[in-house]
Amino acid sequence: MMGKETRLFKSEERKNRSEVSEFLHQLADKISKGQVVLSQGQEEITLQLPQSLVLEVQVEDEDKGARGIQHSLEVELKWYDNDQGGTLKLK
Repeated sequence: MMGKETRLFKSEERKNRSEVSEFLHQLADKISKGQVVLSQGQEEITLQLPQSLVLEVQVEDEDKGARGIQHSLEVELKWYDNDQGGTLKLK
């Protein structure tokens, strides 16, 4: 049985390429330090990230009818609360 998904934060805004790049660079720095704080208006959420994460990258095209095809590049990070991480090694 699948668990229920609860959205804790969502942001969607139009930015130019250099603004998006700057945001992603800042996000990358926060990820490498293990803590990401996201805020928008009164909303704020702090994420503590483990050493080991699942990185999912997905590219989609969606037909929006009269508006045409909408392209998306989605980058998603996933982890569990008890994720100790580590790398599988063979001896």
